[in-house]
Formats: sequence, C-alpha cells, structure tokens
Amino acid sequence: MNSENTNVLLIAPDQADAARLKQVLADARDSQFQLECLSNLDDGIKRLSAGGIDAVLLDLALANGDGIAMFDQLHLAAPLVPALVLGGADDEDLARQAVQHGADDYLLMNYINEHTLPRALRNAIARKTVEDALFAEQDRAQVTLNSIGDAVLSTDNSGNVTYLNQVAEKMTGWLCEESVGRPIADVFHIIDGATRAIGRNPMNVAINEDRVAKLDRNSVLVRRDGMEIPVEDSAAPIHDRSGKVTGAVIVFHDVSESREMRLKMSHLARHDALTNLPNRTFLNERIGHAIDLATRHKKHFAVMFLDVDRFKLINDSLGHVVGDRLLQSIAERLLACVRVTDTVSRVGGDEFVVLLSEIEHLGDAAGVAEKALTALALPHQIAPHEINMTVSLGISVYPDDGQDPETLIRNADMALYHAKNAGRSNVTVFTPEMNARAVERRALESGLRDAMTRGELELHYQPKVRLATGEITGAEALLRWRHPNRGTIPPDLFIPVAEESKLIVGIGEWVLREACRQAKAWRNENLRFDQIAVNISAIEFQAPGFLDRVTAILADTGFDPHCLELEMTESVLMENAESSTLLLKHLKAMGLRLAIDDFGTGYSSLSYLSRFPTDTLKIDQSFVQQITTDASGAAIVNTVISMGQSLEQRVVAEGVETPEQLAFLQSRNCEEGQGYHFSKPLCAKEFATVLRTGLPGNAVAPRR
Repeated sequence: MNSENTNVLLIAPDQADAARLKQVLADARDSQFQLECLSNLDDGIKRLSAGGIDAVLLDLALANGDGIAMFDQLHLAAPLVPALVLGGADDEDLARQAVQHGADDYLLMNYINEHTLPRALRNAIARKTVEDALFAEQDRAQVTLNSIGDAVLSTDNSGNVTYLNQVAEKMTGWLCEESVGRPIADVFHIIDGATRAIGRNPMNVAINEDRVAKLDRNSVLVRRDGMEIPVEDSAAPIHDRSGKVTGAVIVFHDVSESREMRLKMSHLARHDALTNLPNRTFLNERIGHAIDLATRHKKHFAVMFLDVDRFKLINDSLGHVVGDRLLQSIAERLLACVRVTDTVSRVGGDEFVVLLSEIEHLGDAAGVAEKALTALALPHQIAPHEINMTVSLGISVYPDDGQDPETLIRNADMALYHAKNAGRSNVTVFTPEMNARAVERRALESGLRDAMTRGELELHYQPKVRLATGEITGAEALLRWRHPNRGTIPPDLFIPVAEESKLIVGIGEWVLREACRQAKAWRNENLRFDQIAVNISAIEFQAPGFLDRVTAILADTGFDPHCLELEMTESVLMENAESSTLLLKHLKAMGLRLAIDDFGTGYSSLSYLSRFPTDTLKIDQSFVQQITTDASGAAIVNTVISMGQSLEQRVVAEGVETPEQLAFLQSRNCEEGQGYHFSKPLCAKEFATVLRTGLPGNAVAPRR
C-alpha cells in the first residue's frame, strides 16, 4: 500500500453513488485515496489488467441478479487485488456469498461514511498484505499484523494455534506465547448467540475443504475470562509454495456496535418509536400468524380498533408533549388489560389496534373492550395535568369478519366509526350491515364529488322572524342535494360524508358564494332583510385559507359583509380556542356577524365564550321542543336567554313548531326564532315571494 497515494477502482452503474463515494473519501481525515470510477465490469477488468490499483469496490447493482458470477469473473481477472462488494440491505446475503468466494469485505451503502469506508479499504488492503506476508519473513509479518485493526489468528493443518496478533490477544484473552500449540477451540471459543450452542469453527472448513469459510451468523466469541463479544469475518486456508494446505488464518473483528445498530434498526422498523409498541407492519405479521394458528386449530381471534375521543382538543390545548405522554400512558394501560399472548399496537396518531388471540366467545373480546374502556377512563396523571379522557372501540372477529389482516383491521375500524357515531366511549362489534353502509357511504361520496359540476346542489332559505312583531329579519341558507336517480337526499346523510371526505371545503365555498350572490340579488330588488346566515363546519373553519376565501367571495359578489352571518357550533370554536378567537376577530373586523349554533349541546367554557366576539346565540331545537313537555328543557332555554341578554348577544330559538313554544319564548323576551311554525325552508323564488308579502299572520306550517 503506497504511503502517499492509494488507488481505488469503483465499478458501479449509478453516477450518483460514485459521486457520493468520491465525496466520502475526500472528507476522510488524512485521506490518501484516489478513486477512479467505471460503470461496467468489462471496463473495470481492463483497467485492473493495466495495474496500479490497490483495491477495488464492486457494486452488486451491476449484477442483474447474478452477483456471484460477476464477482467470480472479477476475482479471476485480478486475484491479488483486494475486492470489497457494495450493496443495499436486500443484498446482504448475496454479499456474504461473495465473501465466501473471495471478497475481502462487504459494505452496506446506507452505512458508508467518511469513517467506515476508509477503514474498510485500509483493513482490506492490510488483510491482503497479511496473506502475502505469511510467505515472507516473520519479523516483517509481525509488524504488519499488529498494525491493523482486526484480530488475526492462524493454525497449522492440525488445528493448533500458531499465531495471534495483539488485537487477537486482547479479544480472546490469550497471549500468543500461551496459545501456541493449543487446539483452536480452547483459544477461539465460538458459540451461537441465539441458541448458545457451540458454533461451527470456520478454521476446520478452511483446512479440510481448502476454501474460504465465513463465521456463522450471530457468532459470539467467549473470551478467556467469560466475556462475550459478537464477531464477524472469515477464515482462509494457508498454502505453502507448492499449493499444499499447511494451516489456516482467520481475520475477525468486534461487531458489537454494528450488530446492536442493526438490531435497533430492525426493531425500529417494526415498532412505534413513541410507545415502543408493534407498528402496523409488525401487527400484520402477528395477525397473519394468528390466522395460521386459528385455521389449523379451528379457533377464533378478535381485532380491536380504538382511538381517543377528542384527542385533537387535548393535543391542541395542552401541547404535543403532553399529548405524547398521554399516548404512552394509554399504551401502558392497554398492555395491562390483555394477556402476554395478545398484541397491542399503535398504528397512527391516537389509533391503537389490539389482537386478542384465541378467544372462545365474542363475549371474551367484549369483556376486554369494556375493561379497556374502564381502565382508560381513569384520570391520567400527566404532570402538572390530570387528564380525563375516553376512547371508542370497534371489534372484528376471525373468520366471520375477514380472512386477512387488512380486512379484519378495516372492519374493526368501521365498527369504531359506528361506535363514535353512537356517542363516543362506546364498544361496537362489526356486522355485515356496516359494510353495506360503507358501500352506501362510498356511493354518496362518489356522487357528491360531481354534484356541484352537475348542478345538483341548491340552497333553500328558512326565514328568521322577530318574535315580537312577526317581521322577517333574514334567513338561514340550507343546502339541498337533488340526486338525478335518488331524488332529494337528506342533509344528515350527505353532510357527514362531505365532512369526512373533506369535500365540505369546496362545497362550503360554493354555499357561501351562492348565498351571498342570491342575497345581493334580492337586495338589488329592494327586498330588504337584516342578514343571511350560512353554516360553517369545523373542517371549513380550520382549513388553510378560510379567511382568504371569505374575503374573495365578498369581493366577487359585492355583498355587504354586515349582512352576512356565519354560524358555527361550540365544538368547532373549542377545537382550538386560541386560534379560533384570533380568526373570529379577523372576521368581526371585516364587518361579519358571528353566531354560535346549537348552543348548549357542545362542550364550552364560559370564560372562552365571553372572549369570542360573537353576536348571536342560537338555542338548539332539541331544547326548544321540550319547552312545554319537560321542565328541564324549559329551564335550559330560560337560562340561555338570560345568559344571552347578560352577554349582550342576540338569542335565536331554532325549531319553533307550536304556538305554545312561541308563547313561552315571547314571554321570556327571546328576540328571534325560526322553525316550521313560521315557514319550512323555501327555494329562492318562494323566499323572495315571502319577502314581498310577509308570512301568514297565524299560519302554522306542518312538521317535517
């Protein structure tokens, strides 16, 4: 090896890889490597035949599936030049075979850096020097062997030790003079790290079969004092000048760090970094194994899908650090609820999937689910917070609800979706009907994607009435979908689909634009009213660019922002109260009116309520309809009216359907109302007529 200049030939097809390796060698400290790059094997062999190359790097990507034959061709052309093979993680077994055929080392592309590559080259060149030095005088060999970083041990053809270099002395715990003449098994004691069985000694293979032999995978060297060291490398036969085998030499090194890194990488590839639970990949493997066992033994098992109710609210209000610690707490409690043979995995965000192996009855799975609900509902102490939360769960069972991991997980997720729709903190077991509903949902989503372009969406307008005078003050714009084949589809069927699919953002923009356009047209006809109200969903409100879209619509339609009221529920505003407050202030500064819809049904804080710059509280119709039948309903309505008056908010009662309800609201000085007592939602033409003529004096429209 030239002390000033070491010429290395790289044979690799990828120019980017070549450039990267050049840079790696350039960045190496005290680098003395000159890298020549060729892209095909034939050119590489020609260059080697010209001489002057100290080592060769061969990329197995050239092989097109026959890497060993390619290496053999190279090795035959230049047997005295150290050859190192390069490959990816998928090429590791192929690379090991190349070493058995004479390669000096193999390197994984992902682990090459300015330390590993120069070291590997130096060691490979040094090891080749070692083999040559065995034919040279002993003193010079001694110096060379002790200068390299790897351990070197040699034997005679009877398998007795003849030499250890200083690194080998340190790793085995034997001094050279003590070990000479001893059987190699005494000095180089190898076991299998997994089974603890005595390992195959490659020296015997090298001598008896006259070929290079590699240490078995997971080989562990048991040092003289009992300490165990993971090792890797290979043994080669030693020949005399006539070619007769006279012994063997093994070159080995400590791979504790790299083996630990590989194990860590393998673990991370199959586990969630936050909770250390199996991830979706590992879960699929476990479910696949459970399917094999259940099929063989005619057993059942269950898959339980759960997520945290309103986790986003917890995360946004308390921060992601607290949210992460809560997920870790949930993982610990779930593990305590199941058997060691079961699998708890985290598959994303706040979603967990539990594999309950070999259940006898569906009730067993339901029992574990109820146990998990109870355990997770107990307060979580995440200093300085005490967090109360709930989860919802869905269950699927093999083989009834699926024959493969993907179907079982999907159906458990579908059951979870129904559990949440049932009111959260629930357990729901999958049924075939859910699948039918899922098909229906996909059909609705597919149709909804084209409904706007096909002109199937339209707005109806329900009048708002000043209760003291009967005067129409405005209207709430309500979306309707007239399907060409199915007729009118109720909003409570397609609005949730639009929200879940995020189509609501585009649809909501159309609704707002159409409401402003129509209201502007009415005002141009001198049909006067105070304002038009449009509902805004959580998805719309939180979508990027919401404020810009509202601004653009008002500018495009020329509609007076003081005549536009946006209605949002308490839960929408409380999703992220701080950012909601800021956005509401921007809208308010533009002149818009703001209303809290369905007031009393969501989760809210009075401290935040007083900070929201809203103008109107809308009493949910479920309370209004209980005014004359339930004392608690009447009390809630009375309280909301009083609260609104105290906060200087306009109060609107929704769902007014009877004269008795109207009389109660008038007696409490509720300012406005809407509902079928006054009018059903009307198409634009009908609403214009009502604006011209007014509502019937004492008409009560039929209930929906």
